[in-house]
Amino acid sequence: EVQLVESGGGLVQAGGSLRLSCAASGFTFDDYAIGWFRQAPGKEREGVSCSVSGHGTTYYADSVKGRFTISSDNAEKTLYLQMNSLKPEDTAVYYCAAVGGSVYGCYPPWYDYWGQGTQVTVSS
Repeated sequence: EVQLVESGGGLVQAGGSLRLSCAASGFTFDDYAIGWFRQAPGKEREGVSCSVSGHGTTYYADSVKGRFTISSDNAEKTLYLQMNSLKPEDTAVYYCAAVGGSVYGCYPPWYDYWGQGTQVTVSS
């Protein structure tokens, strides 16, 4: 059974940093595409950063390029999202998601497995 558990969210001032973690189980990282998504109140869920399995390709939303970095520890089956220079508009629930096979992109409907989410709130 695929399971994804996010942690690391919280309240931070604008300009600050947070690191989100996603502990995965039930699948092998190399066989899946995995990434971070977020959903702000009243808005659709959007892709933040995704890593394409087996290809070393990483996608970032334009709004986070240069500020967020996705990484993983395949041995520990943990996905990370380092978020720097946070802005109030980054406030959202952040989700970790995965899908089997090579998925070239960060489009939420393409992803089959989702964590419960972790709240990130950036104050101005």
